[in-house]
Amino acid sequence: MTKIKLVRIYDHEQPAGYRILVDRLWPRGKSKNDADLDEWTKEIGPSTELRKWFNHDDTKYPEFRQKYVAELEHNPAATAFVDQIKAKLAEQDVLFLYGAKNKEHNQAVVLKEYVEQRL
Repeated sequence: MTKIKLVRIYDHEQPAGYRILVDRLWPRGKSKNDADLDEWTKEIGPSTELRKWFNHDDTKYPEFRQKYVAELEHNPAATAFVDQIKAKLAEQDVLFLYGAKNKEHNQAVVLKEYVEQRL
């Protein structure tokens, strides 16, 4: 069974699958060649204002999660993104690549939950 996997773009072990960078900003120190992306969907990431406010502060994560989901619900690209993920999952695993150091409290975690609830 295929699934969405969260993968830190800097990790040495990279599973196989359709590779989508879901960060709005390009990850520092990573060349586009090394990233080996199938796609970069920056418009699905949190707004610059929300990203700066969150600043990877774990204490803000619950509120960040709520605000990011609200942004996704009003983002015209979100419905097409969910449809695209559904189509890709029919063929292979989909990897949501992100740059954050914290693997539990980041926007890719929220995005994965959001997409899975709509599949």
